[in-house]
Amino acid sequence: MKKSFLTLLVVVGAVMMLTTSCAKLPQEELDAANASIEAAKAVEAQRYLPADFNALQDSMNKATTMIEAQKSKFSLMRSYKDAKALLVTVSTMAVTLKDDAIVKKEEVKNEVQTALTETTALVAEVKTLISKAPRGKEGKAALEAIQTDLAGVEVALTEVATLVDNGDYMTAQEKVNAAKEKTNSLKAELEEAIAKTKK
Repeated sequence: MKKSFLTLLVVVGAVMMLTTSCAKLPQEELDAANASIEAAKAVEAQRYLPADFNALQDSMNKATTMIEAQKSKFSLMRSYKDAKALLVTVSTMAVTLKDDAIVKKEEVKNEVQTALTETTALVAEVKTLISKAPRGKEGKAALEAIQTDLAGVEVALTEVATLVDNGDYMTAQEKVNAAKEKTNSLKAELEEAIAKTKK
């Protein structure tokens, strides 16, 4: 009787040790996952790779929900094994996302610089076309409107250069693309007007 009671104590002790080891809050993994997400945010992963960042955030939310669900259970029934595994995955995902965001940011920066160079050249072309454009009564008003629009494009290009210097490549890209589109439209308008006078 004494022997079986001791055996029972050993078994209960082993089960409790096993359960407590599974039931320990995965704080280390939680901290690591949060730190990795913050590192990804620091390189603006949420702006440059929004879909991937949202997927990462969803996984983190799922892990947090799993932890909360286990916390509400009776201590002997708790197991953070699945949450711990997911947190490790989240950390790995965040590191990869951070690296990918750095690459994407560099790509956007290069695209902006190319578009800036191209649009600056287009502005020069438009200025040359303005000097060749018809100067009739209607032509004068149209040219003034084009010159006003072109001045707006030049201001936008200055702003783009400032945004690039400040590292805000995403906003710079939107602005330079709009400026390029506007300049192309002005160029087409002038070319059409000049072609009509040659007929």
